[in-house]
Amino acid sequence: MDLKNFINNNEHIPLSGLWLDNYEPSSGLVYGQIPNSNEDDIEKAYQAANAAFKGWSTTSIDERSRIMLRIADLIEENLEELAAAESRDNGKPLWLARAVDIPRASSNFRFYGNAITQYSSDAHESVGKNTMNFTMRKPIGVVGCISPWNLPLYLFSWKIAPAIAAGNCVVAKPSEVTPATAFLLGDIVKKAGLPAGVLNIVHGLGGSCGQAIVSHPGIKAISFTGGTTTGEHIARTAAPMFKKLSLELGGKNPNIIFADCDYDKMLTTTLRSSFANQGQICLCGSRIFVEQSIYDKFKTDFVARVQQLKVGHPDAADSKLGAVVSAAHRDKILDYIAFAKANPEEYSILTGGNSLLIEGHEGGYYLEPTVIEVQSNDCKLNQEEIFGPVVTIMPFKDEAHALELANGTRYGLSATLWTSDLSRTMRLSNEIEAGIVWVNTWLNRDLRTPFGGVKDSGVGREGGFEALNFFTEPKNICIEY
Repeated sequence: MDLKNFINNNEHIPLSGLWLDNYEPSSGLVYGQIPNSNEDDIEKAYQAANAAFKGWSTTSIDERSRIMLRIADLIEENLEELAAAESRDNGKPLWLARAVDIPRASSNFRFYGNAITQYSSDAHESVGKNTMNFTMRKPIGVVGCISPWNLPLYLFSWKIAPAIAAGNCVVAKPSEVTPATAFLLGDIVKKAGLPAGVLNIVHGLGGSCGQAIVSHPGIKAISFTGGTTTGEHIARTAAPMFKKLSLELGGKNPNIIFADCDYDKMLTTTLRSSFANQGQICLCGSRIFVEQSIYDKFKTDFVARVQQLKVGHPDAADSKLGAVVSAAHRDKILDYIAFAKANPEEYSILTGGNSLLIEGHEGGYYLEPTVIEVQSNDCKLNQEEIFGPVVTIMPFKDEAHALELANGTRYGLSATLWTSDLSRTMRLSNEIEAGIVWVNTWLNRDLRTPFGGVKDSGVGREGGFEALNFFTEPKNICIEY
């Protein structure tokens, strides 16, 4: 599968003539190439976007909505092709891509295709002064969208959809690790009637292609999802240029389990919140804290359930976990596990902790789901984002201790709370330092709600009208009569 850049509704090879190998995580083999684009390709994409902006920004809301809804329909019509490409490119089970990733990408376009028709602004009449103030929301211009590898089309569309719905033109870079579905999206938006230049998709490395987007003087806003270290670099580059920034960064999310919870529901959901997508979701509950009175029971039951999870080829219907995304990422995760093995006084590996060889796919990047008991929340494995099929567990004494543990990291993306006590729910939900708190559920998303984190987990919010606000600038107009 050899990919090209999508600029001005046409496919283009990189201007440098340089290419990158694209690896299949399930086998470890190269199965295609992608452009190794640089600032010249970004400039070409910017020129196309800038030329398209006047026409697209003045296109009627109804027409923009119609195109967005057509894109959503075409994603649904191409579900099987897109799911197969996502699974092969990312290593996730095919059933997961089919059930979650691709339908959500369609929902993103459908949501913003409808939301833009309901988007409104404010008016303020000052009767004594005989003045009327009203606010207009104007598209920014050319914006940059940079998305990660863990939920490729899902998060790519989460940024692009509100940007173009609001009337902007986009220069977008998908992760170079998982470029396939972004490439396929180019043909879909063209078939849907999106005008040339409104969406431009450029492939390449973060240090060259991504950096060129962030530092381009004509690209006026950056929406980025990825690691906190990269987010810090983007902020240092973009802030002196006075670009708008939306940064959705890392997480080290607590899963807080009280003895009065619905135990069976909690256990099933915790299994999913720990290892869904091989643990490669920024919202996974990677730090599990359990009330002391049920800690031993939970440890026994949870480990037994984890040991039943099948790791296998993504195409196998009974595979609960597929391959992690790359050899480099597998090795990073194994380094954390090796650190735990080398420090038995701090860490006890209760299950897992090894790489796996899958028959017929021995070169793939497979890891056992791993549960590690820790002695302190201040330890390396509880403070650093591993982003793989590894969770830690430890007990807590009481509500105050649970809150201290939950808030005891630099991150603040999400948290999960398991309890049947309404008063406790309200107290802890208010005090937990996180942008999202789930109570007796996990990853239950309503697209109308704001999404994002506090502390080192990011700046700004995505989702609902929050995203449309980000991709527009308010202009107040005051009239005296």
